[in-house]
Amino acid sequence: MRLDKFLSDMGICSRRDASRIGARGEIRVNGNVIRDPSAKINEEKDEVIFCGEKIRYEKTQIIMMNKPAGYICAADDPREKTVTELLGDREKRSELFPVGRLDKDTVGLLIFTNDGDLCHKLLSPKKHVDKIYYLKSDKPLGESDIAAFMEGVYIEKDLKTQPADLRIDTDPLYGYLTIHEGKFHQVKRMLEAVGKRVVYLKRVEFGGVSLDESLAPGEYRRLTDEERKVLMSSPSVMK
Repeated sequence: MRLDKFLSDMGICSRRDASRIGARGEIRVNGNVIRDPSAKINEEKDEVIFCGEKIRYEKTQIIMMNKPAGYICAADDPREKTVTELLGDREKRSELFPVGRLDKDTVGLLIFTNDGDLCHKLLSPKKHVDKIYYLKSDKPLGESDIAAFMEGVYIEKDLKTQPADLRIDTDPLYGYLTIHEGKFHQVKRMLEAVGKRVVYLKRVEFGGVSLDESLAPGEYRRLTDEERKVLMSSPSVMK
């Protein structure tokens, strides 16, 4: 792979900037200064140092964000604040996009990637990828709700949800709901189907990857090697 393409794919800089920065001697490959951005490298094996930072090649880039309230999951919007506005220049250059949507007032784990095929697999109801939400209800949750969600509830006249697992917290107003699909406003509509209303909703896990609670709202980071392995190697996703 050309060095400038490597840097561009990783969102480090444009090909034009790679030429300018390379001319200053600030790009090293395996310890050697490389001034020619068209130089060929082995993206998987060669060590690339850009302005003192080691750059690791990831064809499929994945990050997690702790989504704050007040932002919609869209690339851009003329009226609303979007989650992509929270990304840095490097992530924007890499053309990362959110995997699925969280409502404007829903917070928590939001996955971004540049891999459309992975995104499709993670969102397909046929793959049964777990999504776990921590919620607060306006009324106490009970055994009847557990049974109803396990059976599936009608959120429209002819639209029934797949079986879902509800675990009630020590305070019965709170619980963890695991679903395997992502219909529009699904969790809120499921609570409405059993005569309750969601007061607070936070996604805490997606595809076996848990939200890093050390991330402040709006902050994000790249997945660790172990988290990538969990997300990408799930039998349901890889089928």
